[in-house]
Amino acid sequence: MDFETLVVQGIPPEDNALHAVVPPIYLTTTFAQKSLEEFGEYQYTRGANPTRTALEKLVAKIEGSEFAFAFATGMSATAAFFSLFKTGDKILLNSNVYGGTYAYVKKTFPKYGIDYALIDDLNTLTESDLTDNVRGIFIETPSNPLLRVTDIRKISALAHKKGILVGIDNTFLTPYYQSCLALGADVGIYSATKYFSGHADVTAGLITTDRADLAEELRFELINQGAVLSPFDCYSLIRGIKTLSVRFDKQTENTIGILELLKTHPGVSKLYYAGSYSEEEKKIQESQARGIGAVISFDLAEGYCPNEFVKALKIFELAPSLGGVESLIEHVASMSHRSFSPEERAALGIVDSQLRLAIGIESLKDLTEDLEQAFEKAKKS
Repeated sequence: MDFETLVVQGIPPEDNALHAVVPPIYLTTTFAQKSLEEFGEYQYTRGANPTRTALEKLVAKIEGSEFAFAFATGMSATAAFFSLFKTGDKILLNSNVYGGTYAYVKKTFPKYGIDYALIDDLNTLTESDLTDNVRGIFIETPSNPLLRVTDIRKISALAHKKGILVGIDNTFLTPYYQSCLALGADVGIYSATKYFSGHADVTAGLITTDRADLAEELRFELINQGAVLSPFDCYSLIRGIKTLSVRFDKQTENTIGILELLKTHPGVSKLYYAGSYSEEEKKIQESQARGIGAVISFDLAEGYCPNEFVKALKIFELAPSLGGVESLIEHVASMSHRSFSPEERAALGIVDSQLRLAIGIESLKDLTEDLEQAFEKAKKS
């Protein structure tokens, strides 16, 4: 099936006893067993639940993976990936990574004797950079908030020569636009709160992999850390997934239109989107993804006040998230990346005038007009 059909038809009615078109929600915490000699597939909901199983099977089909696991949040999925490593290991990450990921790494890794390094440009890595203690590479591509692009094929091939695990935070593009496992990654990681859900009403995380050995460890972490997604949230996520392709196409279409406004606007001093950093990254993005997605960032030019800009907006809501049908704006330094020190943000190029847009499905005309009037009101006299 094509992706657009799969998200709608990926859970056939025959997968449940009554052939319901919509999978049932099993809200029970426990399941009665026939006898000591005959335990069923489901016993206790933390271990497994039919609604969660339906979601995980659907996600695996969407990713084209052997295994998928549904977590309570994106950060719990990220933490499960990092749980694959042990004392003495070193993990490489792109430096402009989500603030929550950085906070976890910075505070948690030292407790377990795990080393890490933030790399400004993972595309420059060579085999000599992968010392014997490097056991994992964690990549956001495009990255948050500067939308830097990393070559998944190149890094995966390089890493696998030395048995290094590669995990991709594919939240910004989803399998619809970027098939990270097909490009060579070992693990796909998602904040499903974003585009998978699409309606800002579910907090969830997903992990996908083709490796049975990793799946066994990830399943253990999911069950024993207790970060399972509730049956009702699994149902809600299944419902959201059905419109993933139509939502994302519209959001990306709107994003391209908004970029045309921002590229020439005097209120913008610098603009960030997937492939904007360099011609090399543009070519990488085009080779490994179907689109640029619907997140962009920009620095307000001198003479424009960030606070007045966000206050003036009527459609874009000031909120620290993305991926929903509604358009959002955030102030990067004080919201998603507040866990970075001022010095760290400065080194990355995250300035106090930087704003991140998450584009929704509203009328492009209304969105551009909203931004234009906000620029006017934010301009200092």
